[in-house]
Amino acid sequence: MSISAPTRRAQVLGIPADRQDEILTPEALEFLGRLVDAFAGRRLEILKERTRVGARLVSGSPLDFSVATSRVRADDSWRVAPPAPGLTDRRVEITGPPERAATVSALNSGARVWVADFEDATSPTWDNIIGGQLNLLDAVERRIDFTTPEGERHRLGERLATIVVRPRGWHLTEAHLEFDGRPAPASLVDFGLYFFHCAQRQIDAGHGPYFSLPKLENRDEARLWNDVFVLAQDLLGIPRGTVRATVLIETVTAAFQMEEILYELREHSSGLSAGRWNYLFSLIKTFGHRTDFLLPDRAKVTMTAPFMRAYTELLVRTCHKRGAHAIGGVAAHVPAEDPGAQDPCAQDPDAHRAAVATVRLDKEREAEDGFDGSRVAHPALVPVCREVFDEVLESRPHQIDRGREDVGVTAAQLLSARRVSAPPTPEGVRLATAVALRHFAAWLRGQGSVALDGLLEDGATAEIARAQIWQWLRHRAVDRLTVLDLMEDELAALGAEYPWAPLDDVRELFERTALSRELPAFFTTDAYGRHLVRRPEGPR
Repeated sequence: MSISAPTRRAQVLGIPADRQDEILTPEALEFLGRLVDAFAGRRLEILKERTRVGARLVSGSPLDFSVATSRVRADDSWRVAPPAPGLTDRRVEITGPPERAATVSALNSGARVWVADFEDATSPTWDNIIGGQLNLLDAVERRIDFTTPEGERHRLGERLATIVVRPRGWHLTEAHLEFDGRPAPASLVDFGLYFFHCAQRQIDAGHGPYFSLPKLENRDEARLWNDVFVLAQDLLGIPRGTVRATVLIETVTAAFQMEEILYELREHSSGLSAGRWNYLFSLIKTFGHRTDFLLPDRAKVTMTAPFMRAYTELLVRTCHKRGAHAIGGVAAHVPAEDPGAQDPCAQDPDAHRAAVATVRLDKEREAEDGFDGSRVAHPALVPVCREVFDEVLESRPHQIDRGREDVGVTAAQLLSARRVSAPPTPEGVRLATAVALRHFAAWLRGQGSVALDGLLEDGATAEIARAQIWQWLRHRAVDRLTVLDLMEDELAALGAEYPWAPLDDVRELFERTALSRELPAFFTTDAYGRHLVRRPEGPR
């Protein structure tokens, strides 16, 4: 390991978290500083480019497959790296926050892969970020356990899911950790701390440092991640190509550059994954000013909608053409058997059976379309997903050999949202308002997801909920007074159920991110600095 070159001065500004010194060692901060030195400037450039591209699309520039990279798409000779140890069979993946109990449950769930999600399933308090890193380290060291309030102790079993870490997106910073007076990019903090402490440990255990990359918008952002991987491996003396990363195609611009994204990451790629809710959120962010992209209730925009079918079929075809895994979307249902769901709908047996049937149908469609696996958000749904993919895959680890040459997707098909365009129903407006407010209340208190009407609502669903409210208001599909009345009714219900809920902060956040004239890019960027940053009192 050679990271002795001088780097920026690190300052830890967060209120000290439990066992923080085990993660923020001088060597880890030195390593992280090298990454920040190398890539913080390029991160700012890609954020500026996002703004420029967004402005061009709003002004009427068409979104299409790039002519400049047509040679990459036309070249049939290149392939991504072969599957890494622990990532060959991915028929069931489970995703969730790197909290202690969730970590043990996910690793023991029977899923082949666990995606430890710092992005959508985690409220980025300093305690949660450091605690998540500690839980990952303890899991890799096989020393993690937890005890329920009833006194039941849970330990790791023999056969565990392969760990994949989903860092926060490029748009976020970590205000509790600065280098030369500037907040560190949150993506590099999450990636760098895990990589420094766990990469070699994972290699020694027969796996490797694996990642799931959120909210990429184009090939340049994939190239940036690839360069991060190369430098990180070089600094720690790890062979290039050891890292693997699955990219979630959850922005509409990335859907037009799937092959280019795989190409940029090819020596480190482990495929692509579908991200349904963030994808729809991106569609509204990008084209919400247009009436032909007015989406109906979220529940009515299913994966069988023509433009969503085009997106997922293109994803499978692209991955298999390049020898990569194609992973389906997340089933977010909360099972009736979960006593901690705190959601009456989640404990209704009839509702549970209906939810499981819906999940099964969704996974059957994915398996039949050629996906190599899919994701769930709760351990109880692992058997359903596994049964479906077992029926299709049988003893095969995947179906990458199924090329889907029958699929041909045009730009018009990817953008054909008008075929499902419709105004919302009153129930749809109520539910969107409730999802946003309930999630905001949980997020502000350090909880990354909340159960509502039988679904686990996380950062992705909160984003689309508040974006839909904004879009419906912009196009006068719903009256502003109606939304304000629904907001107050839901806040009153929330306060009655949870007297400690920060109702004023929740109201303010909803008004700023859903009721403003322009749609903020992410609710997290603004709310993080206003509400989650906590520093010790006194001089720095």
